[in-house]
Amino acid sequence: MNFSLSFPIHLIPFWFLVLSLFLPRICIVVAWFEHSMPAYIPSTVGIIPVIVALLVPRLLILFWIFTDQGITMWFLLHVIALLMAYGGGGHRYYRRRRVVEVDN
Repeated sequence: MNFSLSFPIHLIPFWFLVLSLFLPRICIVVAWFEHSMPAYIPSTVGIIPVIVALLVPRLLILFWIFTDQGITMWFLLHVIALLMAYGGGGHRYYRRRRVVEVDN
């Protein structure tokens, strides 16, 4: 197992690594139109990558980063973004929904 605290940029473009922390779906679409991703990443053809890109794009990005770099700081930053996005988002929705139910 290889772990590094550096920020390597192998074949995935730097703009993709940074912007996909905040806008994962848009980055996937832009990278697809620009053909700026490495050749082995889009080679996962079929319906499964399309479904994952639509439902949980951060998992697809994590898979791409892991296949390109392994477990690095970029991978860990994206895991933290995944946990923040999916961990905190449901709590807010639940709290808003509960307040509406109490008011009725």
